[in-house]
Amino acid sequence: MDSKAYFDQVADQWDQMRQELFSDNLREAALNAADVEAGQVAADVGAGAGFITEGLLQRGLRVIAVDQSEAMLEVMRKKFGAAHAVDCRWGESSALPIADGEVDYVFANMYLHHVESPLDAIREMARALKTGGKLVITDMDEHDYEFLRVEQHDRWLGFKRQDVQRWFAEAGLKNVSVDYVGENCCAESTGSCETADISVFIASGEK
Repeated sequence: MDSKAYFDQVADQWDQMRQELFSDNLREAALNAADVEAGQVAADVGAGAGFITEGLLQRGLRVIAVDQSEAMLEVMRKKFGAAHAVDCRWGESSALPIADGEVDYVFANMYLHHVESPLDAIREMARALKTGGKLVITDMDEHDYEFLRVEQHDRWLGFKRQDVQRWFAEAGLKNVSVDYVGENCCAESTGSCETADISVFIASGEK
């Protein structure tokens, strides 16, 4: 099973699963880092069931929600409905369905560790930004919990912050910051007694 098949399978349970992994404080930290403004357009890449999207809507933004799982996108359509400003689009990290400079902000929460090439994914997200737009990524620091690769189909076991800093710079972003977000991601193995407790970084940069 690959990550797409995994997320198709757990789409209906993802909101509950997410609550066990990390809190709403993570979303608030990401939105505050971007200093979002009502009326602007944000992309939520790897949107899942709409954790980041929900916060963006509450702050009055329009959202392009991108995910490779049609099941996840269907969950979002049911949750937010036609009355909200959410444009759900299917897409993958190597070719986001967003035009050059289409959005003011791009967010990617717990997305980067599922992509094949983190640098290429960051470049794609940067491409979608308007000049002066901001990219904010929240994800796990490097760790050694192998069960996450097996059970949740993580491609990467987190990242070194200095690598993330370098990737942002190589994608042409400036004013780059990578720091501890203030909380950890916790997950219990379904096949053993092991419990993961992993620090989460927040990375931001401006185009």
